[in-house]
Amino acid sequence: MTSPEKLALELGLDIPDFDAMGYYGADYGTMKPFHRIGNILFLSGHVAQIGERITHKGRLGANLTTEQGYAAARQTGLNVLGGIRQAVGSLDRVKSIIRTMNFVVCTPDYEEVHKVSSGMSDLFVEVLGRERGLGGRVTIGVQALANGVCFETWASVEVME
Repeated sequence: MTSPEKLALELGLDIPDFDAMGYYGADYGTMKPFHRIGNILFLSGHVAQIGERITHKGRLGANLTTEQGYAAARQTGLNVLGGIRQAVGSLDRVKSIIRTMNFVVCTPDYEEVHKVSSGMSDLFVEVLGRERGLGGRVTIGVQALANGVCFETWASVEVME
């Protein structure tokens, strides 16, 4: 089995270190970054943000394209990987992505929310492999998210004890 940590390094991915910089979710309200019950890890919301900068603000179908939404979901996925590292120390401890619940800010007639979420799902498969990285997923179109972000996810992950 290939090491996800090694793959992330080989791919040159910029995964945030939330232990060093702090989890940005605290800027959105009172919450903790994750909660673990046995070998199940529940991550709080992650968005397309680098440090304090939101990378993709707006609404799909209005001022953002599906490609830009895909990029936002991919950036969000990098932050999820950072959240996993913060919680369990290494991506090598991931047994599987159980599921993600994804929210896409979009116009009422925008019907490609599933293509947006694939930006994150594709990243997980690249880093963790298909068996560990491909989990269940739901994507919901919404009217607004905090601070103008266009994509947010919640993730549940099975990790090694």
